[in-house]
Amino acid sequence: MTTGMLGVLLTPLRQIPSLNGPIFHAMKAGDPGCMDFGEAYFSLIDSGAIKGWKRHTRMTLNLVVPVGRIQFRVHDEAAGRFANIVLSPTDDYARLTVSPGLWMAFGGLDAQTSMLLNIADLPHDPAEAVTSELDRFRWEWAR
Repeated sequence: MTTGMLGVLLTPLRQIPSLNGPIFHAMKAGDPGCMDFGEAYFSLIDSGAIKGWKRHTRMTLNLVVPVGRIQFRVHDEAAGRFANIVLSPTDDYARLTVSPGLWMAFGGLDAQTSMLLNIADLPHDPAEAVTSELDRFRWEWAR
């Protein structure tokens, strides 16, 4: 599924009902956006908190929100375009793939703490990413 921005892909995911709670699919080999495996990690974000801006120079992100609700803002500075995507397990559960070179920030929309899973194609390397202040790009965050 396209988002209208080059380098940003939204892939619908399956939720499998189970007697004791659902199973949330994240990624399997051959899925769109699936590349080499570098690392997977979870990040928590408090309600109303915003993390970003960050631009990875080589890393591809594959983001899934199994708990809560998170707004992602992706910016292609060269093209002057923004994409706004909200992920949650209840609103069209999907995986967001963000290619290197794009700026991204995200904020917690749920009343409780939200969680995201990033399945990245490279291990974390602080020298591989560029960070910037939130006021670098004008955008009103949903709170």
